[in-house]
Amino acid sequence: MPNYLDIFAGAGGLSEGFIRAGYEPIAHIEMDKAACYTLKTRLAYTWLSEHQESATYMQYLKKDITRKELYDTIPERLLKSVLNYEISNDNLKEIFQKVDRLLNGVTLDLIVGGPPCQAYSLVGRARDENGMVGDSRNYLYILYAEFLRKYRPRYFVFENVTGLLSAKDTDGELYFDKMRRLFKECGYSIEYKQLNAKDYGVLQNRTRIILIGKYGQHEGFYPNIPKVTNDYTVEEIFKDLPKIKAGKGTYGLMPTLHYNGKYLFDAKIKEQDLASVTLHCARPHTSQDLKIYKKVVQLWNKEKKRLNYTDLPKKLQSQKNLDSFLDRFKVVASDLPYSQTVVAHIAKDGHYFIHPDLKQNRSLTPREVARLQTFPDNYYFESASGRPSRTAAFKQIGNAVPVLLAEKIATALLEVW
Repeated sequence: MPNYLDIFAGAGGLSEGFIRAGYEPIAHIEMDKAACYTLKTRLAYTWLSEHQESATYMQYLKKDITRKELYDTIPERLLKSVLNYEISNDNLKEIFQKVDRLLNGVTLDLIVGGPPCQAYSLVGRARDENGMVGDSRNYLYILYAEFLRKYRPRYFVFENVTGLLSAKDTDGELYFDKMRRLFKECGYSIEYKQLNAKDYGVLQNRTRIILIGKYGQHEGFYPNIPKVTNDYTVEEIFKDLPKIKAGKGTYGLMPTLHYNGKYLFDAKIKEQDLASVTLHCARPHTSQDLKIYKKVVQLWNKEKKRLNYTDLPKKLQSQKNLDSFLDRFKVVASDLPYSQTVVAHIAKDGHYFIHPDLKQNRSLTPREVARLQTFPDNYYFESASGRPSRTAAFKQIGNAVPVLLAEKIATALLEVW
């Protein structure tokens, strides 16, 4: 099976999809320390599962053993394959040296990953006083090209937000045009599509640019990724979880009613019949926010309408900006076949991801958001310190590629390999 290198790896949503499809990871490169621990923990799960030792992983989720003790049970080479580096000109030589050692003379088949998207996103540009012009993240694609020049993989898969299609450099030229021209100079034919996750079995309205490059001169090589029709709603992935109020829940294992739906089902996961989840912990909210949340849910349930911030009673309006972002409070509707796009901003507040159950009256937990992103329930999101962190989990989940979408792309690419 093809091997791959994951750059700008994040918490591993894209990588998890490629692993499920049968690809072999050589290394993951990620600058966020917490996400690197998440990647290591997932590699530990995968190795233990493959060697019929998954009980050790469950011991870790139960906190019967420490993170270090978990890592001590797997080969050191796996831990060393997670490279905690910022991809920069200063670090590139050292990164290449470590990847070369991990390859050990084997040819690299594939590179996957997409640079941080904030600099290209429409929302990011709208909120930044300079429209993100000149932001250093705009130019990470140049470093991406250095990996292509160095390793010449047969394919690469580049993921980013649709705002990339309209973001312009200081000279007025589109970054996307510059990017494709550079990739072609590296020897690649380029094809891309806008894919919406909801068309591929994900319960989320999430459109992204998926650009695929193939080394050499080629046309019409973009794989056919079959669309699927969802015959279930968001309610399915919330209904088995314990009902909790704002500020309640736990980071550790919590019993559930046992999820048995097909949305998260994976025949390879042996522990899915263990009716428990982690990170089902709700953030606390102010009394004012809780009052607003009730109005948001009631309006949707009764009239199927989204709340406009200016329609709130004056006593509940504390924001000065009444001209934009008026949909800043939004319920994740349980009766729709998809939710709104999950984004990393959820690490700051949960106003855009209000739980549809009026009685619980809170924003979503990390586990609920992870389910929207199609991460399996036994996927654990780490912090840098080792102490559980809801904020770190939200950030990693929000930045991730939905696992199921990644698996669909990976499987389709394998068919034309």
